[in-house]
Amino acid sequence: MVRATEESGATGEQPTGLAFDRLAEAGHDEPEELVIFHDHDTGLRAVVSVHSTVLGPALGGCRFHPYPSIGAAVHDAVRLGWSMTGKAALAGLDLGGGKAVIVGDPRRIRTEALLEAFGRSIERLGGRYITAEDVGTSEADMDVIGRVTEWVVGRSAEHGGAGDPSPATAVGVFEALRATVGHTTGSDDLADMRVTVVGVGKVGRPLVEQLVAAGALVSVADVDDSAVADLVDRLGVQPVAVADALTTPSDVLAPCALGGVLNTSTIPHLRCRMVVGSANNQLGEDADAQRLADLGIVYAPDFLVNAGGLIHVADELHGYDEERVAARVRGIGTTTTRLFQEAEEYGVNPLVAAERLAQRRIDEGRAERTGRSS
Repeated sequence: MVRATEESGATGEQPTGLAFDRLAEAGHDEPEELVIFHDHDTGLRAVVSVHSTVLGPALGGCRFHPYPSIGAAVHDAVRLGWSMTGKAALAGLDLGGGKAVIVGDPRRIRTEALLEAFGRSIERLGGRYITAEDVGTSEADMDVIGRVTEWVVGRSAEHGGAGDPSPATAVGVFEALRATVGHTTGSDDLADMRVTVVGVGKVGRPLVEQLVAAGALVSVADVDDSAVADLVDRLGVQPVAVADALTTPSDVLAPCALGGVLNTSTIPHLRCRMVVGSANNQLGEDADAQRLADLGIVYAPDFLVNAGGLIHVADELHGYDEERVAARVRGIGTTTTRLFQEAEEYGVNPLVAAERLAQRRIDEGRAERTGRSS
C-alpha cells in the first residue's frame, strides 16, 4: 500500500514520480505499506516503509539525511526496511522490519517541532511501525519523539529507555567476527589475527577495544584523525589512511562506517580473508556476495552481524533486562556459525544462506499466524 498524508489531512494522491519500480530496485519484496508524510508548519518530509509485520510490529530506525529527492528517500527506506526484516528474523525477535527517513540536513532543519510532527506521523500508523535511532538521529531525538507517540525505542534511561545501543552492536560484531574466524581457520582464537577496522565511531571504537583485549593486531582508519589518534595513543593500534584501508593486508576487514564499500571496483583489490563489520548495506549489490565468495573471501552478512543494537532497543518493549539482552547478543556468534554451515551444505554464498534462514523463519511465522486465524 502506498499512501501520502499531510498533517492537515490525506492528499489521496500518489506523489509525483513515485512508482513501484523503486521497490524493484531494492531487489526484495515490496513492503506491506509505504507512507509519505508532509507537515506544512514544520517542513517535515518523511517516508516510512513498513516492510513486514508477519513476526510482529515493524521496528527500524529513523534516518535523517539530505536526500536529493523524495524518490531517493523512498528507495533508501525500502532497501533498509528489508534489511531490518532479515535482521529481526535472524536475531530471533518477534518483530518485523521497517525504516523511516526524514528528508533534509539535520544540522539545518532539526527542531523539536519537526521531530514532534514526525512522532505524530508515527502515532497515526497505530503501532504497525516502531521507530528508533539511526544515522542522523540521536537518543535525544527519540526522547522528543516519545513525547507524542509510544511507538519509539532507543530513548535515554531518564525517559524510560535502555540508553545507547552502540556497545551492544559492538559486542555482536565481535562475536560474529570470532565465529567467522573459527569457521575459516578452525580456531576462534583472535591472538595475532590481523584486523583492519574502517570507521572507529560509536561502534568501531568499542569493537577495537575488544579486539585488542583478545590479542588481535588491529589497524584503524577513519576520516576523523583525532579518533584514530586516541586509539593509537591508548591501545597501540596501527593507523591506516582511509584511502588505503580496503587494500591493507589483513585477516579480517571490518567495515564500520559507510555502506556500499564492497563493489565491483573495490572487491578485486581487497587483501583480506574475511569481511565482518557493522556498516549497513556493505555490498554495492547482492551479486557482490558471490564476487567475494569467488575470491575465497568469507563474508558475514551485515544484517546479521550488526543486530546487537536492534536486540538492545527492542528489549525496551518487554521491560529492559540487561542479562537477557547480553545473552541474545552473544547468540549472534552462534547464528553466524549456523549460517556458514548452511551455506556450505547447500553450496551457496553466505548472503543467500542468511536470506534463506530469515525467510524460513518468516514463512514459519506466516504459517503459524494463518493457522491461528483459520
